[in-house]
Amino acid sequence: TSSKRTLRTLFRPPALPPPVISEESPSQKKLLAYHKGKEEQKIINQILIDRALEVSYTDMDEREERDAAPPITGLPSTVRKYFFIKALKILSFQAEYFFLKNCVQSNPMVPIQQQWLRSMLAMVPQPLMEGRDRELLTEDLLKEVVRDYEKSMQRCVLRRALVKPDIKELDKLEEEAPLPSLPLGLDFSSTWRSSYIKAKNQINSTLHILHPTMKTLLDFGYTAFFDFLVVDFSSCRLKGPIDCRSLKTDASLSCSKAEDKIMTTWYQRVLGLFSQPESLDGVNLDQLESFYNCVAVLMSNQLKELLQRTTEVFVKLFDLEDRRRLPIFKMDLTLDENRMEFYPSLQDLEEAILFVVDCIGQTLQNFQTVDAWLMGSTETLDAELPAHIVQWAKSTLGESIRDNLEGPKQHFKGYVENYGWLVDGTAEERINTFIAEQPSFDEYT
Repeated sequence: TSSKRTLRTLFRPPALPPPVISEESPSQKKLLAYHKGKEEQKIINQILIDRALEVSYTDMDEREERDAAPPITGLPSTVRKYFFIKALKILSFQAEYFFLKNCVQSNPMVPIQQQWLRSMLAMVPQPLMEGRDRELLTEDLLKEVVRDYEKSMQRCVLRRALVKPDIKELDKLEEEAPLPSLPLGLDFSSTWRSSYIKAKNQINSTLHILHPTMKTLLDFGYTAFFDFLVVDFSSCRLKGPIDCRSLKTDASLSCSKAEDKIMTTWYQRVLGLFSQPESLDGVNLDQLESFYNCVAVLMSNQLKELLQRTTEVFVKLFDLEDRRRLPIFKMDLTLDENRMEFYPSLQDLEEAILFVVDCIGQTLQNFQTVDAWLMGSTETLDAELPAHIVQWAKSTLGESIRDNLEGPKQHFKGYVENYGWLVDGTAEERINTFIAEQPSFDEYT
């Protein structure tokens, strides 16, 4: 009947589109976009299927190799379906894991505190941070610390917030290296306090430089030598020109006076210190030799430092870049046996200046060691100026002397070129030749 509901009455027959469509309506555009999206989804699905099959067959090959079974040539549809579903799950886990990983990594991290960086810099010795290059290096190191901190925090947050699925394929796709593992084979269960106390006691018993008497000896040396020089020519320029002999004499007298002063002040205080029984408190009889050896080394270092500092100050007087304190030497231009020359010669001047270095190095060489003074022997302290210091001083002074003597050499050369023929016999020979020719009166005139 007409009132009865049938399939034909419920669903109308679809209307076919006209054969020629001139313009697309909005509904047609939606329909075309839907079909396009379906086609793209088919392509994506095909790619996923290919990837799934690749993963499934890879899993199958690995399983065959593990089970040592012959290669499978034909697979039932149920097996293929099993591996296909498994591969799809693996791809789904991978995509979900990387999506969550990107979400976690995109979150802002807590920055490193500036107080931590300042604490790190405070532990670095100040001499290592001086200079422009050191400042740049410090900045680079701090940037590296900040990068390592942010990277570590990011990896820590990632491992706390996200559990990595147990899939072998992820190990091949992960770019990050695994976190460093704890060292193996090392036992950290034993405490360090006992070994620390043992080492401390051993140091206190054998390293005599920590003895209170050594501190007092260091104070004596600092008080006596911190502003003292064996030879002081800093005000030599103010005295005016000096000759070489005066320079040698002044250097010898200064060294002798300095040695006597040190003998009556610093050395007497040292001997007075070790003449008291309290100076050997805590030192066993079998350690006396090593204790006095330590005393001798300390005293030798103090004397060597004084000689080295004096040598460096004397060399600095002849600095080529700063000639304000350069000593002035008196030299005569003499005429002797038809020759013009400097007196003293330039070589004598150089020898006189280098003599001061040798004079400094020969000072303070007769001080007895403390144990030799107590025992009545003749052993002396090793206060010899190091050879490399002597070589440096003489080479530096030689270069400076040669540079400063260029002016006198040119002055002497001008005298010889202009007036040397008057004194070397050339003028007398020309006169005798002229007289021997018996010239006329007019020629004489």
